[in-house]
Amino acid sequence: MTYYSGFLLPVPTANKQKYIDMAQGAWSMFKRYGALRMVEAWGVDVPRGKVNDFYMSTQAKDDETVVFSWIEWPDKATADAGFEKMMSDPEMQGPPEMPFDGMRMMWGGFEPIVDEKA
Repeated sequence: MTYYSGFLLPVPTANKQKYIDMAQGAWSMFKRYGALRMVEAWGVDVPRGKVNDFYMSTQAKDDETVVFSWIEWPDKATADAGFEKMMSDPEMQGPPEMPFDGMRMMWGGFEPIVDEKA
């Protein structure tokens, strides 16, 4: 069953291009370890809520933009094996400085329960 790794994180708006460059560079590794698709979405219409919202969830600052992204895998086993291999991949050892605060990034794994297409 298809499996998704989802991510939500705040990125300094000034670092947009650095984030794009980092994400594009990461795709080759994700693909090498079995990912089928990667989507990085820059927040452009993200309303502020009264109880909770994407900004509060990520503790985004005024000069940050919320990014919503996901990686599609053929199944959970492939995702688990891929992430395990990436942790020992030399490319991941001493990566360049991240263009965002990874401590405020959220992630999780998801199995689809509804998947409709036009």
